[in-house]
Amino acid sequence: MTVYTLNLRVFWPLVTCLLVGLLFLHQTLRRGQDPGCPDRALGILSLLKFAMAFTLCYVFIWYCSSSQGQGRRGRVESTEAAPPRTGPSRKELLEDYYERQVRLSPHMLGHSKAHVAQLVSELVRAGRAEIPPESTLAFRGDFVQIGSGYEEHKVSRPDCFDILVPLRLPRGLKLEPRSCPGREGGPPLCSLETPKKTDWLRRHRAFAEAFLSQEEGGDVYRLCPAPVLRWFYPTVQRCLSAVRYPFEQRCSLGLSLSEDRVLLRLTPRSDFVCCHISMGVRLIPALPLGEGAFLVAAAPRGVQQEALWTVYFPRQEQRLLAWLKGRVPASSCHLKCLQILKAVCDLSGQALDGQGAAQWRAVLSSYALKTAWLRLLFSTPSEAWEERHLLERMEELLRSLRDSLQRRHLGHLFLGGDVGLLPESLTLPKPFKDTTSSNLLAGFDPAALDLVSARLAYSWTHLHRLIRLGRPQRDSGGRGLRCKHLEAK
Repeated sequence: MTVYTLNLRVFWPLVTCLLVGLLFLHQTLRRGQDPGCPDRALGILSLLKFAMAFTLCYVFIWYCSSSQGQGRRGRVESTEAAPPRTGPSRKELLEDYYERQVRLSPHMLGHSKAHVAQLVSELVRAGRAEIPPESTLAFRGDFVQIGSGYEEHKVSRPDCFDILVPLRLPRGLKLEPRSCPGREGGPPLCSLETPKKTDWLRRHRAFAEAFLSQEEGGDVYRLCPAPVLRWFYPTVQRCLSAVRYPFEQRCSLGLSLSEDRVLLRLTPRSDFVCCHISMGVRLIPALPLGEGAFLVAAAPRGVQQEALWTVYFPRQEQRLLAWLKGRVPASSCHLKCLQILKAVCDLSGQALDGQGAAQWRAVLSSYALKTAWLRLLFSTPSEAWEERHLLERMEELLRSLRDSLQRRHLGHLFLGGDVGLLPESLTLPKPFKDTTSSNLLAGFDPAALDLVSARLAYSWTHLHRLIRLGRPQRDSGGRGLRCKHLEAK
């Protein structure tokens, strides 16, 4: 369709000529209608006045139209000279999303960790037994902080923390961890069994009946996670009642049982203006194995696997992260890459239904994402993790994660991993030094892994739309504010 524009250089002179012509016609008609002898000098003078007025109007209109034309041409030329703007680049989008939605306030995180550590330390100290009882379990008196909140890669809000509470077995009882049969290649699962031909069971029959289960047709007893959790919950309740009063001046406390975890809920009072967020602390009963490793209850997978435990290596992971921090450049983006990956996975899972979201979280768990990230860190030069390579490292991390999903294999970092991958300073307990390789993706449906891989690629391609339509994960409150409770310590 042809578009016509008005040429002001031609339009205004034509209008002026038309008006002058109409003026002459008006003067001629007046002269013809006047019966007397007209004053010719007066007519010429009025004609000159009209002509001068039209000339001034023409000059003024021509000047304005020429200025507008030059301004319009200048804008057109500048628009044609400058490249077309198509929105922020992918790196700018990541940086903006990280600052607004992913990065945690150091003030808020430090305040939350300090308050949680103070409460939990008093709680486990109240449940510590100087002399271990012979018929039940007891708190060892310490706790281990695990998870992203203590490893500097937590995203969104510091509203949930994981704490391992080590337990002490009765005196004289020694349990041996054994790998679970029929689970080779899967996540690390094992059972805790009593040695054969032992006289301990005859002397501590009450503990054996409360916590141990006997194998069918055998003389081996196993420690079951279910009775341990049933003992752990009321014990935490009694300890919390003993230490509740001084803490309830700052926050209200609540305790609930969630699956295989005890959830301690902290709701701050109104005087916590700068950090007024509710926090949940998952208290996890754990059995120490030595060398900084612990056994915790495994997720139930059937009736035949109720007496299974899974191994945690929190000390090894924290030492490994500290070793990596000294290896990468000062302006490294390795933690930022992991945080953005976790945030993108959380955003993508928001649009799924109940079953799809549960499957998405199970496959792309925080531990699986961290394992893929650590493997990429060990296989990439440290100089490649500088801040300016953020986009390249994010794409490489997503590509390696999708490759693991398509191969249906993501090797555990400590159990049967690649030879020479980890530094020699990291030591594992003796039962797990020469174990078979463990695959974190074993047991998942291959079709489900393919769907997760495809959706992960789609989420990265349409990241701008995902961020715009996703629910905001947190606000920016708490940044740059001073906290009177931290200053008082």
